Amino acid sequence: MVDPVYEVLARSALVSLTASLVAATIGIPLGTWLALARIPGRGFVTALVNTGMAVPTVVVGLFVALLLWRSGPLGDLGLIYTVRGMVIAQILIALPLITSITMAAVQLLPPELPGHLRSLGANRWQVVARIWVEARLPLLAAAMAGFGHAISEVGSATIVGGNIHGHTQVMTTAIVENVGRGEFGVALVYGGVLLSLAFVVNGLLASVQQRGGAWARR
Repeated sequence: MVDPVYEVLARSALVSLTASLVAATIGIPLGTWLALARIPGRGFVTALVNTGMAVPTVVVGLFVALLLWRSGPLGDLGLIYTVRGMVIAQILIALPLITSITMAAVQLLPPELPGHLRSLGANRWQVVARIWVEARLPLLAAAMAGFGHAISEVGSATIVGGNIHGHTQVMTTAIVENVGRGEFGVALVYGGVLLSLAFVVNGLLASVQQRGGAWARR
């Protein structure tokens, strides 16, 4: 029989990794476009992204739940109280953060870089690819920050997932439930796992940054 702690940990990792990968797939190109584009509407989209970072996760969960509820516009998909529904909510939580960090990272690059690359014959996609190479460490940090933000939230996980044992319970909702029962020992176990995971993620990021800095100095 699988230990409940491992089961909850695996589910938490699955939901948050999937959500952060999808959010990075959308947010990195979007952040790059916001940093480079000079067209009407850019400021409005940027304001939406910045606002998204400040929205409480419980509000995101409420919004997603209203969409996925059985009487909602997407109710026929049967995604409420499911892992897939939780992934959708966490995508919306991680996306603004990843987009904003990407936008800031691209804007910190030399402003003449795109023009210089075009003068060498690079097309649009080659310019973007080179920009991503130059900003690879901040982009990695953006993806990791999105993952950290997703796996540590509790509001949307509770509302959209319902904290169903063996189905949608994740580490943060397990902590809240066990504290409510007065079972602080179990809650501390989950809390320790979350802290250890955060330490590992930050350690990996620091290692990559150090290697990237050493490579750049060569």
